Amino acid sequence: MIKEMLIGFVAALIATSFGCFIFIEYYSNYGFNKSIELIFEGDLQGKVLVLGAVANFFVFFIFLKKNQIYRARGVLFETILIALIVLFLTIFSK
Repeated sequence: MIKEMLIGFVAALIATSFGCFIFIEYYSNYGFNKSIELIFEGDLQGKVLVLGAVANFFVFFIFLKKNQIYRARGVLFETILIALIVLFLTIFSK
């Protein structure tokens, strides 16, 4: 059970990272490195994480469709962790 949840957690981390990369790469007018610099200068890390976490919905529903409940639960835990990180970034930023 723990192993299955860990697989879902890691899959969600990969999906979030890929979602952030897609957002930065395709919706920014600057290069990737410059976009990262601008995100940190503007304290926009939380907003980019939220947009990247949208990819977790696809992973979550794929696991549910395949009846892999514990993996879907791992995705849910990672999504809650992302929400807490965004809350922390929002409260404690400048």
